Amino acid sequence: MPWESRTVEDQRTEFAQAAMSCRNFSALCREYGITRRTGLKWKARYEAQETMSDRSRRPKHSPTRTPEDVEQQIVALRSDNPGWGAKTLRKKLENDGVHGLPSVKTVNNILHRYGCISVEESRKRQAFTRFEKDACNDMWQTDFKGEFRMEDGNYCYPLTILDDHARFSLAIVPRSGTKNVVIPAFLEVFRQYGLPKSILSDNGAQFAGFKRGYTQFERLLMELDILPIHGRMKHPQTQGKIERFHRTMNQELLKHVTMHDIDDACEQFRLWRQKYNNVRPHEALGMKTPAEVYIPSDRQLPEKIAPWEYGGEYHVIKVNSWGYVRFDKWQIYLSQTMIDQYIEFRPNPDGESFSACFRNFFLYGNFFLYRKYRFQSCKSYAKNRR
Repeated sequence: MPWESRTVEDQRTEFAQAAMSCRNFSALCREYGITRRTGLKWKARYEAQETMSDRSRRPKHSPTRTPEDVEQQIVALRSDNPGWGAKTLRKKLENDGVHGLPSVKTVNNILHRYGCISVEESRKRQAFTRFEKDACNDMWQTDFKGEFRMEDGNYCYPLTILDDHARFSLAIVPRSGTKNVVIPAFLEVFRQYGLPKSILSDNGAQFAGFKRGYTQFERLLMELDILPIHGRMKHPQTQGKIERFHRTMNQELLKHVTMHDIDDACEQFRLWRQKYNNVRPHEALGMKTPAEVYIPSDRQLPEKIAPWEYGGEYHVIKVNSWGYVRFDKWQIYLSQTMIDQYIEFRPNPDGESFSACFRNFFLYGNFFLYRKYRFQSCKSYAKNRR
């Protein structure tokens, strides 16, 4: 004989039928593990031939409920911008003059109710410590977004440049490779927005030339009095803002748009960058847009880089045709990009070592420091010719 499964409704009906003829109602309630008050409720419902299921506790009238048209606007805006969260959606609708907007928490609940947010997406949200420069153009961050295949079968490698303070996207430059892209792209951005004080990048060969000395890009930045900074090896958190920017780009654009070729990629990135800078409120900026915060630099790109005049107090030596400078008994390799450039050698306070300087920068191996920092010894990086 198969087992019979009974639902809660079946047990309530059974109780009510037994209650109609029992002599000790209290004992019957104890037998079913319910209070006398609950037993009377289910008996009354059975007599009135009402449902034995739980009734909805939702109030008949909800005067504070978000209007249906507002909910539909929230869902529609989310549908058009799948990467936007509750705060961003609410601020955008507020900027558009929509009235009757609920709290951010309620907006988030609406998104969950309409199936706009998955459980996996919610779990990705986690707290983190944020740092930023004090003013626009104090630092720019740059990197190549990971490549992706276009419809024509070729790969696209977008170079991105972001202001650290304002989160303003200075450029998205899609190319079919990473070679000979960085310098032309930055020169164009310098002409449009001026010069920053420093540029933070990773240790990719396009930006840093550790084993082969300095890159053309590093030399250009020093000639323009811009401090090149490279993040720690295998530590992408150093470039946290550009990495977060790439994640936003992926969520809001690349997951939803298929690009045919490089020309189509240029147009798609142009349209999305315009929305990111001018339309999309940014939580880290107090729900302002990056364009509302960013101010171009007052340092303009010169038409021609002027020769550097050293003070004349210390030895100045020309880099030879192999990229080396020879000082006393030391031979130091800088880079072939430094050929025919002049390097100044300054004694360190310890009296036993020296620092090599190119223009306004101290060279320490493959790292740069401004004059305001302490001298760095190059002795451990020098080669003894003997």
